[in-house]
Amino acid sequence: MAEAATTEASSLVGTLETEVEIKASAGQFHHMFAGRPHHVSKASPGTVQGCEIDDGDWGKVGSIIFWNYVTPKHGEPGSVVHWHFEYEKITEEVAHPETLLQLAVELSKEIDEHLVSEE
Repeated sequence: MAEAATTEASSLVGTLETEVEIKASAGQFHHMFAGRPHHVSKASPGTVQGCEIDDGDWGKVGSIIFWNYVTPKHGEPGSVVHWHFEYEKITEEVAHPETLLQLAVELSKEIDEHLVSEE
């Protein structure tokens, strides 16, 4: 379910996208990142050890944070998480960031399991 696309202008710049079907609602998943980002490490301790914000405050307009979004599934419980990464490698020697897609898939599944167990 993971796709990778690279921009033609440079092999150092590109995008990565993937979607992960989860059982939790779109609202629950979004709230985990927007309202309880410190819980991400509780849901996926092997993947995320903590979180910080560079500028602003969690949940505040104008904070410098790039959020991925969740698209609800129509007619069925659960959601589809759509991850979109834009990257720019420093040099050609830097490995392609495809591992970020697998990280996003595993993180989504672990957070989903955590959210569903809270119900």
